[in-house]
Amino acid sequence: MVGGPCWRLCDQKPKHFTLVVAYRGAACGHCRDFLKAINDRLEAFQRRGVAVVAVSADSRAEAESFAEAAGLDRLAIGWGLKPERAQDWGIYMSAETGRPAAAGFICEFAMFLVRRDGTLQLSHVQSGPFLWPSVDEVLEAIDGMIARGPELTGDLTPETAGAAASRPGPRSIPGC
Repeated sequence: MVGGPCWRLCDQKPKHFTLVVAYRGAACGHCRDFLKAINDRLEAFQRRGVAVVAVSADSRAEAESFAEAAGLDRLAIGWGLKPERAQDWGIYMSAETGRPAAAGFICEFAMFLVRRDGTLQLSHVQSGPFLWPSVDEVLEAIDGMIARGPELTGDLTPETAGAAASRPGPRSIPGC
């Protein structure tokens, strides 16, 4: 963790959730803007009982330089995400272009809202750098989930989907 101790998800015990943001790295201007907006509104997340961490495949030096240049003085910034761990989380990876490849890859933008017990409440995973939610949209989604309670959606499998046909669930793309 930039400027702090080792960070582990299992050690986080916020009232509601931990928001894990995977970002493309120091070279990504959209990531800088999004993380700066989170940093500037970190108290809004904390009031909702949400801890936030951002992580990339950048080296420690890149992450430290990025955090300082972007003014990320409150947001926890992780570095050194390995390809195997990114794959475990379902994060898309791309080849780095336009700069020396410290890690050899970048993580595409993703967000994971994790419950106190370590189970996944919600994920937003992108295969490319073209969809950027606003911090207000993220906070509104968190408010909705807190108000709704711990019910999960998107939990059906092909085997259980037929039994729950009257309940709308996530849709898959045919042939993919």
